[in-house]
Amino acid sequence: MLLALLLAFSLLSLGIGAASLDVHEVVSGLLGFGSESQQLIIQQIRLPRVVLAWLVGAALGATGAALQGLLRNPLAEPGLLGISASAGLGAVLALYFGVTALSLWLLPTVAMGFALLATALLYALTRVGSTNLTLILAGVALSSLAGALTSLALNLAPNPADLQDIVLWLLGSISDRSFADVRLCAPFVVIGLALLFSTASALDVLALGEDEAQTLGVNLVHLRGVIIIGAALAIGATVAVSGTIGFVGLVVPHVLRRWVAYRSGQLLISSALGGAVLVLAADVTVRLIDTPKELMLGVVTALIGAPFFLALVLRSRRNLL
Repeated sequence: MLLALLLAFSLLSLGIGAASLDVHEVVSGLLGFGSESQQLIIQQIRLPRVVLAWLVGAALGATGAALQGLLRNPLAEPGLLGISASAGLGAVLALYFGVTALSLWLLPTVAMGFALLATALLYALTRVGSTNLTLILAGVALSSLAGALTSLALNLAPNPADLQDIVLWLLGSISDRSFADVRLCAPFVVIGLALLFSTASALDVLALGEDEAQTLGVNLVHLRGVIIIGAALAIGATVAVSGTIGFVGLVVPHVLRRWVAYRSGQLLISSALGGAVLVLAADVTVRLIDTPKELMLGVVTALIGAPFFLALVLRSRRNLL
């Protein structure tokens, strides 16, 4: 079902735009049988946007499912560990100091560097003798610090143009991207997803509890390290090219969990596909809404995710009472 939805939204995304194309024209342009203009529109302008939506959504969805399984916390999501905020801080500093004038590749490179730096710090803090609570607290502290430094950069922006560039980038978008952006982030996302998928069986066992999982042979320190590194690679790479897109990693695992019998390991691949579907659907919605200026993708996902997050908090509170 998820693959069918992904295919449907992909064809829809390839067809809509200033020059509307039907399904036959989309397929012809995609396979190289259409006119030169159709091939240019499909292959060079719209296809990179669709592929980037797949990568961003898969990274966010799978990372959210992995973190919720590791921490056994339904409110866990990629932003919880501060990796997204750290990558965003790196990109903001690159824009602030104008290093993008030297090379456009410096922005994603600096963003991924900050994501890996945050990962190294998290891993050092949670290697031995720590608990998942330590990981959560370290992630919240790191996220708060990165957010504060980002706000400082916004406050001290030298001119309104720089401020606008920073704000628009932080809102998140996959428009006006090329295959150069796809080639930049795809290897890191693939490696990160592979690391996350490798933890499926351990996450199923961890659902029994930490003590039971250790008794059954699960190395919690190793599991925690693999998930942190996988999340850093996947999220750092996508934030580097698309900006911050929130709530996908929170919403998707909750929607799909009942369909996989509440098994954390089986949820990983489903959440990756579901995340790709959600990001692509949100991007299609952005392009269909008639506004003077195209909405940013991160704004749409936040409008979807924030009420869902509030509902989860309220439901958790009722369960505690």
